[in-house]
Amino acid sequence: MLGLPLSAAGQASDATAPKWGPHIDFEAKPGSKRSLGEADLFVPLWQDGRNLVFGNLRGRFDDGDGREGNLGLGLRRMVESGWNLGGYAYFDRRKSENGFYYSQATFGGEALGRNWDLRANAYLPQGERVRDLGSTPGSSTAAVSGASVVVTTTAPTIRQERALKGFDAEVGWRVPLFAADEPRQLRLYAGGYHFKDDVVKVSGPRVRAELTMAELPQLWSGAQLIAGAEVQDDDARGGQTFLSVRLRVPLGGKAERPRQPGFQERRMTAPVVRDVDIVTQSRTVVTAPPVVETATALADGRAFTVIDSSSTPNLAAAVTALPNDSTALLSGTFSTAAPVDLGGNKSLVAGSMTVRTPSGVTATLSSPAAISSTFSGNTIQAPGNNTISGLTINATTTNFARAIALNSTGGNYNILNNTIFVTQTNGANSIIGVSTDRNLNVVISGNSITLTGGMTATALGLGSVGPTAATITGNTLNISGATNNFAASMNALTTINAGSTGNVLVSGTCSGAPASGSIGFTNGTTCP
Repeated sequence: MLGLPLSAAGQASDATAPKWGPHIDFEAKPGSKRSLGEADLFVPLWQDGRNLVFGNLRGRFDDGDGREGNLGLGLRRMVESGWNLGGYAYFDRRKSENGFYYSQATFGGEALGRNWDLRANAYLPQGERVRDLGSTPGSSTAAVSGASVVVTTTAPTIRQERALKGFDAEVGWRVPLFAADEPRQLRLYAGGYHFKDDVVKVSGPRVRAELTMAELPQLWSGAQLIAGAEVQDDDARGGQTFLSVRLRVPLGGKAERPRQPGFQERRMTAPVVRDVDIVTQSRTVVTAPPVVETATALADGRAFTVIDSSSTPNLAAAVTALPNDSTALLSGTFSTAAPVDLGGNKSLVAGSMTVRTPSGVTATLSSPAAISSTFSGNTIQAPGNNTISGLTINATTTNFARAIALNSTGGNYNILNNTIFVTQTNGANSIIGVSTDRNLNVVISGNSITLTGGMTATALGLGSVGPTAATITGNTLNISGATNNFAASMNALTTINAGSTGNVLVSGTCSGAPASGSIGFTNGTTCP
């Protein structure tokens, strides 16, 4: 390319002696979010005094490991009206900050006048335009909706880097601080840009100022210094500001030209103004719409029926109406005026649990539920083969009260992860009582039990007129305010299974002794 203007100069006549010679510009462009550096080689390939065909080779880097090269061919013509009209085409190649390579074709046109400038560019990425940066698997969430539990499953998402097609344009105005033919000129520009594909859009305004100083006595002949400032803003990248300093170094000796070139001749070698690089953006893409299903079972396969306090306030009646061997999934806050009877092997579940859809998708459901009562007696009656889990139970009365009464005809119980409060001012008090003449197997785990007041307050009433085997783990017991504050009450028909440890005793004592075993507490004590 450097040899071409010399050949053209050898063939030209004196009347068409070359006015423009090759040069290289070096630019430093520090910015608020990234900084760039550039080397820009400009080579006249053919000229006849009014027309100039030129080649342009650029290399650019930034402080985020991005690299880009541009190879272009352009044509400029000075017309008698005082305008310089031009067009150009470039092939661009960029290495992004993520290490991927992209290609692009750029086409632009310009009209550079005495007082006004107009420019526009179109950018067309070529080849591979989308690169995957990694994926995130989909997830399933569950929520109570009316009488159902709805499970929503999102598809996997992919993080992608995408090269965008687009355009930019600007209009410039010469600030009349200097005469139009002077080598110093200040110009202000305003414009905008718009880049997009089917997923990402980047668009916004851009304004800049440019001070050009040519024929500086402090520099060598043909040198030029350009200082600039630029501001742009868009939703994708936010606001950015740049300052720039551009130094021109002539190459190949001094070209033959008028002693004082006019403004048209001087601007025939003005830098081509275009976007600084192939525009890329990273974006998370959802691969498919979410799938919505209805959960029909718990993780262990048990089917359930949703009872929501907003639509079914009478909990006792709703539980009674359920078929035998069913599980009620509670949601909301219930106030009951009668015992909730779990006859027929029914269970109550709430809190955090895993649910399953017919297609096999599982999700964690958070369904808080609270039951309150103010009557004397049992808030929940569990006659056998029942699970009670995840509930908040608040029983307040002036007489005998039980939050959960295990009045069994025999069978298994699971009392898990409940928060229980009982407050009374008179009579005996038992949070979990057992009164039976049949064999019982009881698991009491993860509950928080707070008992206040009464003559006798008992958290775990395991005394029975029939054999009872109990596993007691991870419970917190806080018994106070009564004449007798018992954390656990047992008798010779009670067996405490091995592994009954990890319980927290805030306050309370033990009553009676089991046939075997003991309840272990984190403070090192046991009951008995």
